Amino acid sequence: MKKIGLFGGTFDPVHLGHLLMARAAMEQMELDKVIFIPSCVPPHKKTPTLFTALDRIKMIRVAIKGIPEFAVSDFEVRKGGKSYSVDTARHFRGLYAPEDRLFFIVGGDAIKQLDTWKDIDVLKGLCSFVSVNRPGYPRGNEKLQYHAVTMNGIEMSSTEIRKRIMAGKSIQFLVPDAVLGYIKRHHL
Repeated sequence: MKKIGLFGGTFDPVHLGHLLMARAAMEQMELDKVIFIPSCVPPHKKTPTLFTALDRIKMIRVAIKGIPEFAVSDFEVRKGGKSYSVDTARHFRGLYAPEDRLFFIVGGDAIKQLDTWKDIDVLKGLCSFVSVNRPGYPRGNEKLQYHAVTMNGIEMSSTEIRKRIMAGKSIQFLVPDAVLGYIKRHHL
């Protein structure tokens, strides 16, 4: 039996907090693999992404290079349109054996909204939820069962990183060096 973590998100851009979340979930839930799944069009976000879907995928690839237990999937981007987690979970459920377990990894800020996600009852049947704490956000959702993962670390968000980029400020030490290099090389 394999235990697979599905880590969806915009990853606009992927940053060290995402990598720390994935590692904490992997270690505490004893996952065999964590798959980063960048969304095409996130249904809960009101603002467009700063980086293209292709650039976000490439940045994840360079960020996780050399980490064999991390992978990236372009499923949601190839599918196009709004990215619903239930569709993604169905896709991955079909890729793995019936005895394998899927764990959907979300930040502590997202767990509160999970019961508003499309076809949540179907999604609950396809996977278990893992909530990784996020400083400044109370964790909890009394309507859903989930595994709580505690991550020691720093508070950072893609939103703040995008603001720094647009203001011409440094994002060094917030994103992996390979991601910083990618952004610079491609003049993003």
